[in-house]
Amino acid sequence: MGMSVGGGSGVKAEPNVVPMIDVMLVLLIIFMVVTPAITSGFTAVAPEGINLKAHPEEELDQVLGIDASGKYYMNKKSIDMFTEPGADQNEKIGNVLRAIYDKRTVDKILYIKAHKELEYGKILDAMDIASKAGVRVVGAVSDQRPGTTSSVEGDNPQDVKR
Repeated sequence: MGMSVGGGSGVKAEPNVVPMIDVMLVLLIIFMVVTPAITSGFTAVAPEGINLKAHPEEELDQVLGIDASGKYYMNKKSIDMFTEPGADQNEKIGNVLRAIYDKRTVDKILYIKAHKELEYGKILDAMDIASKAGVRVVGAVSDQRPGTTSSVEGDNPQDVKR
């Protein structure tokens, strides 16, 4: 004497994919939010000025960045990526710069882009380390103040094209 409930269809042997899709969508959203923060690298607000000569960043330019917390970046990548953990921060920078400029034959120019509210002594330390590591010329990067243009003839790239 058996009794059937639910119309006699029995147990389905198919996987229920709806919860799996929900989990996948949540993971996708998490990765979309977290990934830009992880790969953002160097962020700093450069000092602003007027009458600056435009110099678009070129492929061979070497840029040492210093963020607001004083952390160093070489070409927008953390200096820790190039060196072994535990070494002194200044020693790490010196080793990275020496590795670049010992084999560099084009020029020995280093651009330093530092956060505008960073202590000036930190920038001087970086310049000192760079000079000991083979850098011959150091350029400071700053941004043109919004709404202004350089009044010096030849500073604006648009003026040169005319």
